[in-house]
Amino acid sequence: MGENPAARLQKLFEGHRLTPTQRRIAHCMVRGAAEVPFLSSVELAELAGVSQPSVTRFAVALGFDGYPALRRHLREVAPAERAGAVREDAYNEYQQAVQGEIENLRQLATLLADPAPVQEAGRLLAASAPLPVLGLRAASSQARGFAYFAAKVHPDVRLLDEGGSMLADRIDAAVAAGASALLCFALPRHPKEVSEALEHGRAAGLTVVTVADSAFAPVAPYSDLLIPAPVGTGLAFDTACAPMLLGRVLLEAMADALPDAQARLEAFDARAAARGLFVE
Repeated sequence: MGENPAARLQKLFEGHRLTPTQRRIAHCMVRGAAEVPFLSSVELAELAGVSQPSVTRFAVALGFDGYPALRRHLREVAPAERAGAVREDAYNEYQQAVQGEIENLRQLATLLADPAPVQEAGRLLAASAPLPVLGLRAASSQARGFAYFAAKVHPDVRLLDEGGSMLADRIDAAVAAGASALLCFALPRHPKEVSEALEHGRAAGLTVVTVADSAFAPVAPYSDLLIPAPVGTGLAFDTACAPMLLGRVLLEAMADALPDAQARLEAFDARAAARGLFVE
């Protein structure tokens, strides 16, 4: 099976130094990959919330003569028809949100066809003791969920889910205790202090592994290894099924890299049974 439109677009943008505005256009194109080859530059500008000249400059930055040349290229590599045999308006708004998340999971499945980045992330996280896990505001639940399960197989997981002036202190404390890597969950809207915390962590010697909604997210310049997982935008508040699943995949990769992970899980199960923690 070939790559889906979003994966092809992702490859097209790789290796190019893009401005923040151009990253915004790229992110918008990836999220609407099936429709982009059929949009005019004005329509794409409106969709991305930028000016039409910005779209033209973006196409030139990618090596094309202008947006028409970029669109011709996208049509050549796109499927013959727009994605989806069922018209979007055949679904109600709640179904559309679910369909959007299904597409996000398809994109993630395509990304994971190459397991090397996730396996490398797993090795980095397993080797860091302690392991700080950062996620603020919308991403706090992703960080908390990861930290909860990670603590069952990793000897020292430190959840960083509150911002403020003490965040840098907690990162410094983790480094002083031997941390070598930091895992960050970064989702829209991106808090400024997340980027500041990652910049501080890298300056302190940490390798930053990031789960973000896009390879062009604001945290990208402060990440050593960024693995994207798109969020759904069909409801009033974003949905994050793909980032959550990617977090569980990273847990699996980290556990695979920890030699005593299975023994720790068995020990936890024995303690839980002795204390009667769970109802069968």
